[in-house]
Amino acid sequence: MGKITSGTLLIAEPFLKDPNFMRSVVLLCEHNEEGSFGLLLNKKFTHTLGELIPDLEGSDIPVFVGGPVQADTLHFLHSYPDEIPGSVEVIDNIYWGGDFEIVKDYLKKGTLNPLGFRFFIGYSGWGSSQLDNELQSKSWITTPAKKNIVFHKTPDNIWKDALALLGDDYSIMTNFPIDPQLN
Repeated sequence: MGKITSGTLLIAEPFLKDPNFMRSVVLLCEHNEEGSFGLLLNKKFTHTLGELIPDLEGSDIPVFVGGPVQADTLHFLHSYPDEIPGSVEVIDNIYWGGDFEIVKDYLKKGTLNPLGFRFFIGYSGWGSSQLDNELQSKSWITTPAKKNIVFHKTPDNIWKDALALLGDDYSIMTNFPIDPQLN
């Protein structure tokens, strides 16, 4: 296990039972001695952005469940740092947050491609050393994030494709049953 930093993907090990994170992939946006903040990449929310934000009514941009913490907050990732002030770079060409009023204007005008965004309800958070403990207990497999995983065109395949990035020994895990006791 390498050093965990912003831009690390946390890939749930195949038998993780926590319903919030089962077969999930989380992008860590912040990790320090005080704790960690991340966004779950592969769990679609039941509503679109237009259904959640009155100014964007009619927008069918998907929203994802970022995690179980503060499910009344909206977060976003994007690849438009020059257009959206206040963004924080997570990895090369992936940014977190920024001025949401400007984002709304761009989306209403159609001047930025919606495929360069990912919107999330809530987030995944860990207190000081909590994530380190989960890593030591092998709940997560880690790898540096890749843009094609973060902005994956088929969210249902993110977990399998993230494992496949790690090579054959990990690719085989994609076929493991969720609960081996049921086999």
